Amino acid sequence: MESLELIGPHFSRLSNGSLVDKVTPDMAHLIHPYWNKFEPVDSFMTKLLGTFLGTMACLSFVGNGLVVYIFSTTKSLRTPANLLILNLAFSDFCMMATNAPMMSINLFFGTWVLGPFMCDMYAMLGSAFGANSIWSMSMIALDRYEVIVKGVNGRPMTIKLAVIKIIMIWTMAMFWTITPMMGWSRYVPEGNLTSCGLDYLEQDWNPKSYLIFYTIFVYLLPLFVICYSYWFIISAVAAHEKAMREQAKKMNVKSLRSSEDNEKSAEGKLAKIALVTISLWFFAWTPYGILNFFGFFGSDVLTPTMTIWGAVFAKAGSSYNPIVYGISHPKYRIALKEKCPCCVCGETEDPNAKASDATSQATNNETPA
Repeated sequence: MESLELIGPHFSRLSNGSLVDKVTPDMAHLIHPYWNKFEPVDSFMTKLLGTFLGTMACLSFVGNGLVVYIFSTTKSLRTPANLLILNLAFSDFCMMATNAPMMSINLFFGTWVLGPFMCDMYAMLGSAFGANSIWSMSMIALDRYEVIVKGVNGRPMTIKLAVIKIIMIWTMAMFWTITPMMGWSRYVPEGNLTSCGLDYLEQDWNPKSYLIFYTIFVYLLPLFVICYSYWFIISAVAAHEKAMREQAKKMNVKSLRSSEDNEKSAEGKLAKIALVTISLWFFAWTPYGILNFFGFFGSDVLTPTMTIWGAVFAKAGSSYNPIVYGISHPKYRIALKEKCPCCVCGETEDPNAKASDATSQATNNETPA
């Protein structure tokens, strides 16, 4: 029968060893007693985690690197609104560039071996780039809202406004990143102790108050902005399409599309692309938010495997955005085909240009398009 030893309020399995057995002496004071009761994570699982993380890191490096390169070197893509997309890609790239190598090293050793200082740096960088990504997406959603819902009455995006928004995003991210280093909560090893994050297991008011405000300003508030913006964006696009169909029916024609309507339709497609991107981000970061929620209320359902997968999926979210843009953004695909043809699959023609060419051809030949 397996023997147990009481350690504080928790038990440690002595027959098979404990998860904390590999912890280095300089990290011991940061380990919450909750993790004492768990056995070491199976080596196959750590290899699987490392493989998955490595794959996501490669996708992030290539994908976000290409987005930064294409958007910054293609004149037609250097618009004020695309500065926010550029900021998002840069943040996602840095997330994996700074976090993936450190986490991979610790997965190899089975515990955090880089010391307390690097634990803080790892968690700070992950928090900063994560907060930057979600607020960048929020600003992108607001910009789409101004263009599609408000139209001519909306506030146009300018380079100055885009730069101001980016500065605000970084300022907010750095505030919530630095405060744990100044005594409001702290960064500690989590899960199978191969990554570091916020101390969501400690039940003192100090870390709990930080977790409350962090959740509100870095997760719930931007999520509300995104949902609010896209609710009205989708409603506006749907209402426009319905009105066009009804008018066409009254006039007994198939379509009332004009160049202006094609442009509005293109805006609607871009809104859907951004909505997919944000949905992927939501699925990547919500599991981590749920882990914080369980830890906040002192739940015993958390396991090392569960928490570490939450951290991995949060980081893997930085790999999704360039894939979505690569598949769905026509101008980006055209520029990508010119600069890196091997990275493009399928059609890369601009739908509007294609329609214009077809119309011109029909006019010249005096035949229907």
